[in-house]
Formats: sequence, structure tokens, C-alpha cells
Amino acid sequence: MDIRISGHQVETGDALRTHVTDRLQGIAEKYFARAISSEVTFGKGPHDVGFKCDIVMHVTRGLVLKGRHDAQDAHLSFDGAATKIEKQLRRYSRRLKDRNQGQAIELAEAGAYDAGYTLFAEQMDEDEAGDAPLIIAETRVDIPDASVSDAVMMLDLRNTAALLFKNSGTGSYNMVYRRGDGTIGWVEPQRGGTAG
Repeated sequence: MDIRISGHQVETGDALRTHVTDRLQGIAEKYFARAISSEVTFGKGPHDVGFKCDIVMHVTRGLVLKGRHDAQDAHLSFDGAATKIEKQLRRYSRRLKDRNQGQAIELAEAGAYDAGYTLFAEQMDEDEAGDAPLIIAETRVDIPDASVSDAVMMLDLRNTAALLFKNSGTGSYNMVYRRGDGTIGWVEPQRGGTAG
């Protein structure tokens, strides 16, 4: 697996680089040996106190896991982010084993988890009316054809709040989302019928 380590206004010494490489290689070998690459970025923590670590791991084509953690020490910030990545990979590999393995791998390799993100810088215009909310990100993604359980897995892997998908059982568009209490909600459109 290709591992890239960088620091923004932070020095990444040999000991830290060795720790990062060993831990990520160990995680990949344990859960998903075919992982493609990882990008680890260290920076100053909130209010320039401590450190923050962001990890982006490309597991298969289109399947990207993300983890972030803040701590007083660079090693601790990495360990916290790596633990989040490891938890996501453990869930993913468990789901692959529980389900028909071939189907889930085909979804991953077909790019069903692929998403493109475009972030826009916030622009404050004093002449704007405050009625319309500011759009800060645009997401373009293919809507996957999946079962509800696969959609929940994709929601976890993408580490996102909601996922629109085409239900492979009914052919209709459904949505799964993470509720405030941590449980998963499922929205299914009402089937034909007349309102009374």
C-alpha cells in the first residue's frame, strides 16, 4: 500500500513516519490486504494547540475511508484517527463475510461507493438578502442500486449523514440517514394509492 505522510506547519520526523507506516500496513494486512493507498496529514490543532491528524484511505477503486482526530501529541492524534479507520474497515470486512461476498465486492469495484466533491469557498456579500442559505458544497454521485442493508453499509463507509439509493428489491428510490441518537432511519416512498 502506498502511504503518503505530510505536515502543514508541523514537522513529521522519522519516528512518527515509521509509526504511521507500521500501523497502517498492519491495519490493511489484517482487514483488507488489497488497500490501494493512504494519505496522512498532520496539522496544528484547534487554536494552534496540540495536533490534528486526517487520514484518507483508498481501499478499492471508489471506496474511500476517512478518519480525523485531535490530541495534544502527534502520535496520539494519529492513533485516534487510525482507530476510526480500523473500525470502519472491521465493519466493512464483517459485512463482506456476512453477505454474499461476491456481490459486495462487485459493488465496490464497480464504483458504487464513488463520490466526487467540490468545495466552494464561503463568500460574504453584504448586498445579499439573508433568505437563501449559502451553498458550501456540491456532491455528484452515481445513485447505487442496493439492498437496504448494503445502503446502510455504504452510509457507514462513506461516513456521511444520508445516502440516496435505488432499492434493488422494489426499484424505487429510498434514503437511509443517521439520526441524532445514532440510530439509522430509512425513508421509503409511499407506493401507489389514493389519498383519502
